Amino acid sequence: MSRTTEELKGISHLGSKVTDYQKDYSPEILEAFVNKHPEDDYLVTLNCPEFTCLCPMTGQPDFAKIVINYIPNELMVESKSLKLYLFSFRNHGDFHEDSINIIMKDLIALMHPRYIEVYGIFSPRGGISIYPFANFADENHQEIKRQRLLMHMNTQK
Repeated sequence: MSRTTEELKGISHLGSKVTDYQKDYSPEILEAFVNKHPEDDYLVTLNCPEFTCLCPMTGQPDFAKIVINYIPNELMVESKSLKLYLFSFRNHGDFHEDSINIIMKDLIALMHPRYIEVYGIFSPRGGISIYPFANFADENHQEIKRQRLLMHMNTQK
């Protein structure tokens, strides 16, 4: 069952001959498409091993692997738009914890997922690694939210 032209309306980055890399934080880059299986709970995992942002105090670059897990509802994030969105953090100055929460909230605003978690595995700076984890669940997935948060609290890297 292929997607129709109508279903692909609003997807502008994927298949484009020109890729416009934003130099500043740009949530408007994010695009969504319709989930063809909204009756099912299933997990989508997105992995960005080359995330970069800037320290808001020193301007030095921070490097991380970002993992996004979500259970879609009616909409799903289009992966090229997500890539461009994450690249837009390259010149954005914010703390690791803020970046992870911003990403999660922007994806919630875009897709209204049943459940989402965003996990950052930041490279050490000054001898300390920071692994922020943020999650959200609708009222039917609160137990998953609690269990995943507990899991991350009990995990040693």
